[in-house]
Amino acid sequence: MELKDFSYFLPEELIAQHPYPERDRSRMMRLERESGRISDYSFFQLPEFLQKDDVLVINNSRVIPARLFGKKPTGASLEILLLTKREETDTSSVWEVLLRPAKRLRENDIIVLSTDCEAKVLTRISEKKWLLCFSCTGNFENYLNNHGRAPLPPYIKRKNNDEQFVDDLERYQTIYAKHPGSIAAPTAGLHFSAEVMQALRKKGVQIAPVTLHVGYGTFLPITVNSVEDHAMEPEYYEINPEAVEIINNARRVIAVGTTATRTLESIADEKGLIKAQSGFTNLFIYPGHQFRRVNGLITNFHLPESSLFLLVCAFAGTDFIKKAYLHAVDNRYTFYSYGDCMLII
Repeated sequence: MELKDFSYFLPEELIAQHPYPERDRSRMMRLERESGRISDYSFFQLPEFLQKDDVLVINNSRVIPARLFGKKPTGASLEILLLTKREETDTSSVWEVLLRPAKRLRENDIIVLSTDCEAKVLTRISEKKWLLCFSCTGNFENYLNNHGRAPLPPYIKRKNNDEQFVDDLERYQTIYAKHPGSIAAPTAGLHFSAEVMQALRKKGVQIAPVTLHVGYGTFLPITVNSVEDHAMEPEYYEINPEAVEIINNARRVIAVGTTATRTLESIADEKGLIKAQSGFTNLFIYPGHQFRRVNGLITNFHLPESSLFLLVCAFAGTDFIKKAYLHAVDNRYTFYSYGDCMLII
């Protein structure tokens, strides 16, 4: 299966740069897999299409303000994206990170973030990853919460002094985010408002949370020609007994996003049943995958040739999804993290 078969044309002006003023006013395309029907709605209409005893599975991971800025020993500016915390003490915190630009950095170099925080380069892990040890006057987590910025993807453009960064810390986060650990938002959940959640519960739709901390693996580009040769990096997940009971007794399971989908499909047995557990998943879902637990999917529009786009193609069929994306372009839907979404049933 060749990667080039999962591409599509997208005009750059359709890439959403800002969220909707109101979360639930985004547009929602409804795809019916059995009939092949495509129809257009707004997200606040979601409760109309779900039924009593449906279960909506949400990812309650919380995005950390993982983007930092510093100065190299040469004085040149440097951007840091935190990936995975390795260890922590009262005075320091060691993280795997991405650095941009990383030219001429060496082990033991000091990156100055501010007058009260700096990072020492411990080693280069791979071509893109580095290991840094952060030392601050106070607790590094406090520094991060005060100075870190939302880890927006590169297709969302912001100037370093743009006040929109403040808004992004709130809007690049679901309203039900609970457990810190993600470095990218589970974006399908960004459309939910308190009003939509209330309407769903009133209708008898149950909400079951899982946690999958979105990491580097989710947005890592596929660089191989053959889809089957791509390897996902592991991401941590957990699911509690209460959620398991709700999901196992569901009439239909509607996953909110690719992360909730991957969590459920990683742990479902041949009968589609799951157990309370935690661990790491590197499940890569692409066409040919037999879905065991997920019956419906709410998802944003994804980058061409990405693992997320392949998952959606696996769920609804590549030809149908390409048709839907063409419909989205023709009807001026907006794309990616702050863009519109689809309900696939």
